Amino acid sequence: MWIADRWKDYEVIDCSNGEKLERWGNYILVRPDPQVIWDTPRKEKGWHKKNAHYHRSKKGGGEWEFFDLPEQWSISYNSLTFQLKPFSFKHTGLFPEQAVNWDWFSKKIKHADRPIKVLNLFAYTGGATLAAAAAGASVTHVDASKGMVTWAKENAASSGLKDAPIRWIVDDCVKFVEREIRRGNHYDAIIMDPPSYGRGPKGEIWKIEDCIHPLVKLCAQLLTDKPLFFLINSYTTGLQPAVLAYLIGTELKTFEGTVTADEIGLPVSSNGLALPCGASGRFEGK
Repeated sequence: MWIADRWKDYEVIDCSNGEKLERWGNYILVRPDPQVIWDTPRKEKGWHKKNAHYHRSKKGGGEWEFFDLPEQWSISYNSLTFQLKPFSFKHTGLFPEQAVNWDWFSKKIKHADRPIKVLNLFAYTGGATLAAAAAGASVTHVDASKGMVTWAKENAASSGLKDAPIRWIVDDCVKFVEREIRRGNHYDAIIMDPPSYGRGPKGEIWKIEDCIHPLVKLCAQLLTDKPLFFLINSYTTGLQPAVLAYLIGTELKTFEGTVTADEIGLPVSSNGLALPCGASGRFEGK
């Protein structure tokens, strides 16, 4: 498992009975996590002195219960600063486990000894975009949600990257990739973090089981002759690391490089466990 263990402003303190106890900067949150199927004693005081608690509903969805939490606050990772706020379906605007991927590709960008153009698809609030930009890449950030792109711009400003070479695009990712192919544009690296299900700005339906392979096939056409890396993240239960490795290996077989895939996770400070948080597949060019 690839573990994001270099955080100072974030930690999973404990986890039990379908929930995790987290510290986000100075605030303690309790949020549901379907991976936590064990029921251990809740001895950590944060369980009883939390700032907010997201309760899942048996009918689907859920709602936040607030005790003492600001509408917005920030945490940092290295030189990056992220604006956080509780919003729909338990989220805060950041997936801390992705830091293990940020570290990996940031090192590759810094040591590339050439200008690197990165395409970040389903780019959300910009964690990967900002990590790549901070490492020296020029980045095209694409997400179908105008609100998410606005949030990502706020994170860029907070991180001192307001004037970094980032193109902010509100668009359906598949349609954008198709247009880039027609334009003859190419990228040295591609990152994608596709949802299990979603809709584009004009109602386009995305279902990962049906759409991910065709998109990877299209993206292979956007790569330069010697791509630096290709990264796919997945939080979809059915897409195990081996599936991601096969997808990447099948469509990038004409390029020189290696393909690896694994679970990604976060350390749990109270018990030494590593909490699984999805999977990533990586192509690393030679």
